Amino acid sequence: MRQWTLSPHSNASTQVLQGLIGLVGEAEFESALLQHLHPMVPAASYAIYQTGSGCQPQLFMSASLGIPDATRACWNAYLTGPHLDDRTLSAPSVPQGQTVLCHITAPEVPLQHRARVYEAHGMAERISVVQQQESSVFALNFYRHTHQKPFSDAQLSDFESLAPALLSLAQKQIQLRPTRPTAARQDVSQWTMRLGALHPGLTPRELAVCARLLLGITQDGIARDLSLSLPTVKTYRNRAFSRLGIQFKNQLFALFTSA
Repeated sequence: MRQWTLSPHSNASTQVLQGLIGLVGEAEFESALLQHLHPMVPAASYAIYQTGSGCQPQLFMSASLGIPDATRACWNAYLTGPHLDDRTLSAPSVPQGQTVLCHITAPEVPLQHRARVYEAHGMAERISVVQQQESSVFALNFYRHTHQKPFSDAQLSDFESLAPALLSLAQKQIQLRPTRPTAARQDVSQWTMRLGALHPGLTPRELAVCARLLLGITQDGIARDLSLSLPTVKTYRNRAFSRLGIQFKNQLFALFTSA
């Protein structure tokens, strides 16, 4: 029989994974992920989501490290149109269920997507581990921002070594703590209450539509979310704007900001 103790100098990837495994199922997993990864993959923000024609886009987890957290704003900007034509995560030749890695810099991102998401929020580069699913993709995305150095070849190699385990850990965390949809409902509820306080005369449907506009959701997305037709959404929007004395969505933001 042989016995020996673990070396205190275990490799960096083992230390990263040990730390994350200990957090699976805990609320802290979402906020601590970047800090644990930082020695090997120094990203300033991340987002884990599912998107594609075969599903309703859904953000499961996101956070930032060392900068103000704008990941929710990035997601809302993504839903204003770029998600409809996003091919930056697609790999048509890869069979369903297979995992691929993706590395892309901001200049390679299509113009609308780049302007609304990357340039508007100071993101310069993304590395992703993506699982191809039927008519959709499940992706873990890690972003370098403009204040950081580019990902090095060594860091890309480290990410490749960690990617399969990160994918499994993220999926298990989502199964155990499906927190992001609740956060989205809370966002809608908070905007609804604040808009109601701003103008008590708005009807519940008018409040529901305007709250989602303030979250950056498109009118098509609002129609799906509220199970309404697009013309009905536009009617509620127009009635609300008339009560508020405005005509355009940017005036809705300005009205709320000045309140």
